[in-house]
Amino acid sequence: MIGERDFAGLAAVVTGGAAGIGLATARMLVARGARVAVLDRDVSPLAGDGDLSVFAADVTDDASVVEAVRGAAALLGGIDVLVNNAGIGAAGTVADNDDAEWHRVFDVNVIGIVRVSRAALPHLRASRHAAIVNTCSIAATAGLPQRALYSASKGAVQSLTLAMAADHVREGIRVNCVNPGTADTPWVGRLLDTAADADAERVALNARQPMGRLVTADEVAFAISSLASPLAASTTGTSLAVDGGMQGLRLRPAQAR
Repeated sequence: MIGERDFAGLAAVVTGGAAGIGLATARMLVARGARVAVLDRDVSPLAGDGDLSVFAADVTDDASVVEAVRGAAALLGGIDVLVNNAGIGAAGTVADNDDAEWHRVFDVNVIGIVRVSRAALPHLRASRHAAIVNTCSIAATAGLPQRALYSASKGAVQSLTLAMAADHVREGIRVNCVNPGTADTPWVGRLLDTAADADAERVALNARQPMGRLVTADEVAFAISSLASPLAASTTGTSLAVDGGMQGLRLRPAQAR
């Protein structure tokens, strides 16, 4: 089947790869032939995993990023694909988060991408199939209530993706991003745990997406893998929504039964 082993012989690095979308992506890349290194602050959930190489790194700490990327490149024999997936959430309006929280979220969600990409660029430039995929969000393109800080950080990720694509296209490095809708991941689970009525909040999140359910981590991983694949060699500067139609569809209210 086309694409079944499209990453054979390639090396990939996935940040935030110990859980959720990152872990689903790492496993999918392995299944499609890649050698994969996971970078995360806590890699203990992957202890003993024979399919993935793991490196502890905090994307807000440049020294740890440089060391982990160097180690991953040495172990894998280079880097062909970088998936910038590490990120954190935030809730509230502009009145609800102080300056320190704004700096913290941007440090992870935006500057974290910069740090890892900067460290990986020398290795990507040496690859014939270099690709970067950034995990963005539907929050970058749709106004969501109580998500001012998070949306601003992801809007920056989408703009950064376009700028990186322009900067590196002539070096043979493609840069794209995926924009998931609300995904059924441990992060969303923790968000629901803080809600006054977790069941009602899950129903509301499901209803917000036209398909009537949350996006799965594997669905986002498939989109990331597709953009990173050598078979997508002419795709760069693109954002791919994986949101159950949330961004583009405008449905009439469901008829009561």
